[in-house]
Amino acid sequence: MAGMVVIYKQPADVKAFDKHYFETHIPLAKKIPGLRKYEVSQGPITVVAGPSDVYLIGTLHFDDLDAMKKGFASPEGKAAGADRRLYAPDESGVQMFLFDSRDV
Repeated sequence: MAGMVVIYKQPADVKAFDKHYFETHIPLAKKIPGLRKYEVSQGPITVVAGPSDVYLIGTLHFDDLDAMKKGFASPEGKAAGADRRLYAPDESGVQMFLFDSRDV
């Protein structure tokens, strides 16, 4: 499996962020070819030291990095990428990590 973890910092307008993310972005992203699973965090996000400035974490799962690359190169993947720039335009408020994983 391969994963993409997207970490969003606290948005200025939580209500607007949630509305767009859950009603527009997720339905677009779920159309990406090869996407196997889409998860989002629920509730407050903390670190060992206490509260953090992270608001939400989204995790997308694909069979492998090649499937992920193909999915995001598709029209559906490009649409989801463009849409992310609408509800989270400030690159400093978003971190994305792509990786292969293995069971241990």
